[in-house]
Amino acid sequence: MRKNVAETIMGAVVLIVAGAFLYFFVTTAQIQTVQGYTVKALFANIGGLQAGSDVRINGIKVGSVTERIINEDYDAVVTLKISGEVKIPKNSVAAIGSGGFISGPHIAIKPGNVKEYLADGDRLAKTEDFKSLEDQVGEVIFLATGGNK
Repeated sequence: MRKNVAETIMGAVVLIVAGAFLYFFVTTAQIQTVQGYTVKALFANIGGLQAGSDVRINGIKVGSVTERIINEDYDAVVTLKISGEVKIPKNSVAAIGSGGFISGPHIAIKPGNVKEYLADGDRLAKTEDFKSLEDQVGEVIFLATGGNK
């Protein structure tokens, strides 16, 4: 009889801890859909970018990737949903940033300096493709060995 009581108490503790983790996840995860306007960007290489990936300005999430397709010229067309509170200058640059150990690739927007802003359905004219770790190491070696001479 004592064994059944101890097992029941331990089971209850496990359920309470699991419930606490679930509550923490639901309250801290930013999994809600972004309300705002849609912007498109063309890339030659998106490096594993997925629908649902973050769109960030200076590390702060301002939107998410909603769609990725290939156009007739074999460019990757990425559709971004940007928060309506954020205005992005028309001469901004969209770059694909590599994720860390936990997160995957994301879109990093480098704001421009003009006073005209993107509207719903506009396209970011300037983009920077994804650079793999191998590409980045190759550039460092090229520069370190006196490249461009």
